[in-house]
This record gives sequence, structure tokens and C-alpha cells, in this order.
Amino acid sequence: MSVQAPIKHPDCFFIDGKWTKPSSTAKINVLNSGTEEPFASVAEAQEADINRAVAAARNAFDHGPWPRMTHSERAVYIRAIGVELDKRAEESALIWTAESGLLHSVAKARSGALSGTYGYYADLAETYPFQERHKPGAGGNVGLLVREPVGVVGAIIPWNGPPGLIAYKCAPALLAGCTIIVKASPEAPGAAYMIAEVCEKIGLPPGVLNILTADRQVSELLVRHPDVDKITFTGSTAAGRRIASICGDRIARCTLELGGKSAAVILDDYDIETAAKTIASRATFLTGQVCSSLTRIVVPQKRHDAMVDALSASFSKVKVGNPFDAATEMGPLAMSRQRDRVEGYIEKGKAEGATLATGGGRPAHLNRGYFIEPTVFGNVDNHSTIAREEIFGPVLSVIPAADETNAVQIANDTAYGLNASVFTNDIDRAYATARQLRSGTVGHNSFRTDFSIAFGGFKQSGIGREGGKEGLLPFLETKTLILDEMPASAGRVV
Repeated sequence: MSVQAPIKHPDCFFIDGKWTKPSSTAKINVLNSGTEEPFASVAEAQEADINRAVAAARNAFDHGPWPRMTHSERAVYIRAIGVELDKRAEESALIWTAESGLLHSVAKARSGALSGTYGYYADLAETYPFQERHKPGAGGNVGLLVREPVGVVGAIIPWNGPPGLIAYKCAPALLAGCTIIVKASPEAPGAAYMIAEVCEKIGLPPGVLNILTADRQVSELLVRHPDVDKITFTGSTAAGRRIASICGDRIARCTLELGGKSAAVILDDYDIETAAKTIASRATFLTGQVCSSLTRIVVPQKRHDAMVDALSASFSKVKVGNPFDAATEMGPLAMSRQRDRVEGYIEKGKAEGATLATGGGRPAHLNRGYFIEPTVFGNVDNHSTIAREEIFGPVLSVIPAADETNAVQIANDTAYGLNASVFTNDIDRAYATARQLRSGTVGHNSFRTDFSIAFGGFKQSGIGREGGKEGLLPFLETKTLILDEMPASAGRVV
């Protein structure tokens, strides 16, 4: 039986605090990634819709109450959003699984923990130094460094993890006092509709958060719009490069969380079987559709074959199937286009001389859905296509290294720098190696990222950070005040 998205107003956009009819009859049809059956049909935004949403956000920022509230007053709304989203974890999980292929058990757990993210930023209202006192170097008796909202924010959301990524963009932006246009992915609009329904329920002031769904051409109008002060984007490096060029042309602020080709560096003292099982167990998360996934496995030359065999053994045991089945260990890719992409890279890997050790095809027992087998390549040259370009699927490349120095060189020899990991029993070697890796995050003995600290990349993996206190900074502008004395109306100053 077909599953339908629990979206209450699929034929509308949420603009200026109300459900608004679109300017055209254009629709975006979303398919269930596991069955290829219709899942949702939502309105597709046009230029007029983008302009209405921006106008609502601009008016709410320039004239509305939101930026003029205290941080503590805004925190009440932010906390309420998280609480209400947790109550709808079942619906959120259904949407996430159907749209993106994430295992339903994982989607449910993550959807039921969103209040933690919103609550974290709500808590910062009482502790973050939005005003700092300094002693002026010349003139004046009081120096204040104040941090104010950057303004109207365009938040462009990808299809692989909408609930969490919306949270890590919207929660800090709202705390800062910004107003927001959330532009949902045409492949996965459900989570954006859900947060709009929640904002309506809690009575968020009109225009503070607006949502619509659009494809790339119309989305670019949001990036170009002169009334949008900042863009926060998660997606491909190619799209990020385009967004950065547009923002640079008009000196708009932007935060970009982009692609990765992350390396797992296996040192000579670490057990191969343990490393392989750990890497394989994390590489199947969201069917490898994760920008920070460890996809280049850099191993000493003499241990290369053992690593290929161990990874192949682990991958060959993975149960691929219906993501709503509790016994399934890996679901489908999100869409037909994505499976075509992954299959194209697998063919490229074979053509360029890498050794296909396991996988590489579609599971024989699954004739519907966008499924692919977990795949391992051995003897991969770090300059080959599958080692250079982001595949965004469960495809691992095992790359031999002459020694530890060469392993670090290989890990760093990439246009990306989002994530990495070092596998060693020696904590000092782990630290020393981690400090040499040009990567936004480096884990120890596993895939590890932590949005409670900060997440983002070096090089072409992005600009700025999301999560933690670092994730609040991109939504703030810094202003220096030089005063004759401390004003009584200044509020809390640290």
C-alpha cells in the first residue's frame, strides 16, 4: 500500500505567518525512494513567490518585533519549536525515510531528539556574550563589542538530512534575531512543511520564518535577491561555488557546508579487522549519502589486501532492503538520478583500473526502489576519479601508502577537507597525525563528527561552521561602540 506524506498544506507556501497560495499551478512530485511510488506533490515556487517570501522576511526584520525582542524572549519560541517537533517524531521519520532512504529506526531516533538542538540555542540566550565590555585604546571611557543579527537569511536545505540541517540553520539564526526564508529541496520538502506547521502552532510572529520549495533556477533568485543579507547553504561543492560567486558579487554573507572526500588513515599498529568493521558499519549510514563519510581508506601497502578483504567481508553481510523493516541495515539511495550517479562512478572505477572487490551492482532481490550494493574498490590510485570526486553513495576506495608520512600526504591530497579519522592505539600518534590533516574534523578510531562543538570544512568543503557556539557566529554582525559612560539600558554585559 502506498504511503503518503503527512503534509497538511502541500498546495501552499508558508509566507508571513500564513498559508499562501502559489503564483502558479506548477507542482513538484516526490517519489518514495524505496518503492518508486508517489509520496508527495507540493507547490513549486516561481519568482513571484520568492519575492513575496523575501518581502515578508524583510518587513519582519525591519519593522517587526522579532529583532527587537530580547534573546531570552526569542528563546521561548525556539524551545517551543523543538518540543513540538519532538511530538511529531513519527511523522518526521516517515517523511525522512521515504524521501531520502534513511533507516526508519534511525530517522525516528534522530527526529525525536530535535528539541536538543533547539534547546541548546535557547540556552545560549542566557550565557552567550552578545555584549562585551572593553577598555577603549583612545578616547571614550567605555568600549562595547556588541553582536547583532545579520538580517534576512536564505536557508537552502539539501535532500539528505533536512530535519537536522534545518535545525542547525534556523535555531541559531532565530536566536540571533534574524528572519528566515527556508528553501526546501524539491526531492525532500516534507521537513520544511513540518516546521512551518509547528511555527504556526506556537504563534511565531509573521514573517520570521517562511518556507517554500523550488528547483535550482528559481532558488538562484533567492541568492541574488538584494534584500537577502545572508545565505546559508548545505549541498554540493559545485552549487556552493556558484552561490559563493553570486554572494561575492554583491558582498552578501554566506555559510557553505559542501562536499567531502574524507580519509580514514590506518596506522600500522591498529587491528585491520576492527578498523574494517567500524568503517563499514558507518559507511552504510543513509546509504553513504553523507558529505563527511569516510570513503578513502588509506592503509600501509603491506596491509592493503587484508583491509580490502576485511571491508569486503563486512560489506557483503549488509542486509539491503526496505528501510521501514527493522532488520534492514541499509536502505535505498534517495532517487533515480542519485543511483545513476553512483553506478556511473562504479563503472568509472573499473574502467580506470581499480579492483572491484565486492558489490558494484543492484541487489538481485530488489526490483523496485533505488537500491545499490555496498561497494569496495582496492588498489585505488589517489589521482583516479573515484578517489578525487564525491560519489555520495556506499562506495569505498582502499588506497595503499608507502609509510605514515605518505599516508598523511595522500589524505591531504584532495580538493576537500571536511572530515577524516586516524586509526591507532597510540593516542599521541593519533593527536600528532590529526594535527597534520587538513580537515574540519578529525576523529579517532571511528567516524566521528560533533555538531555540539562545530562542523564544517577546510578548502572546497566550505566556508564557516555549523553547530555549537561557532554555528551562531555566522548569523551575527559585530559592532563596536565607544561611549563616554556605560548606559543603564545596555542590559547584560560581560
